[in-house]
Amino acid sequence: MIVTGAGSGIGHGIALAFGREGATVILCGRTVSKLQAAADEIIAAGGKCVPLATDICDTASVDACVEKVLADFGRVDVLINNAGVTRDKLILRMTDADWDDVLDTNLKGAFRFSRAVARPMMKQRAGVIINISSIVGLTGNAGQANYAASKAGLHALTKSLAKELASRGVRVNAIAPGFIVSQMTDGLPEAVKTQILSAIPAGRFGQPEDVANAALFLASDDASYITGQVLGVNGGMFM
Repeated sequence: MIVTGAGSGIGHGIALAFGREGATVILCGRTVSKLQAAADEIIAAGGKCVPLATDICDTASVDACVEKVLADFGRVDVLINNAGVTRDKLILRMTDADWDDVLDTNLKGAFRFSRAVARPMMKQRAGVIINISSIVGLTGNAGQANYAASKAGLHALTKSLAKELASRGVRVNAIAPGFIVSQMTDGLPEAVKTQILSAIPAGRFGQPEDVANAALFLASDDASYITGQVLGVNGGMFM
């Protein structure tokens, strides 16, 4: 299986969970040191993994990653499109570069990887693609027009690919996390965190493990009749 953005946060949590379940996890990301640290943790937990430096914004790099996985392991059973960035600004201050960087990584990156694995998954007549979206792809959020648009686009990509690939045994779903403890949320001012927390019925922020558990389910045979869905993991913040 392949996990993009596996060096930290939600991607790290997903990679660790799948590694503990016995999957061979290909850790993809730009920062080799983060990938290696994640790999060391997975191996220490008894899992199997391979860190593989990949630039999700470079089609040649993405294709090379998938080709190497196929050459070394013969198949790709699960793809988790998790890599993402933010460039938060109000629309009046948002530059073309702010918009393009976020859409190219969050949305087009998922497109690049999904396209690369689609043919081998269709050929083996089995596979799972899970796109990690966000609650703001459903609600929108002031100061995050680029990020929200990229995540809403992931929902449409998910549903379109699900329709294209279902007849070949390939399922495509998305997970839309709420506020999950990560480097992104760590940078929020305490007053903002308090305000957000008051809007979460569950009374707590999510943990990467909450998203990882949802991904484990969607990748399993227990979810064999589920495709084209967006699963919210948000503590009831959006219903």
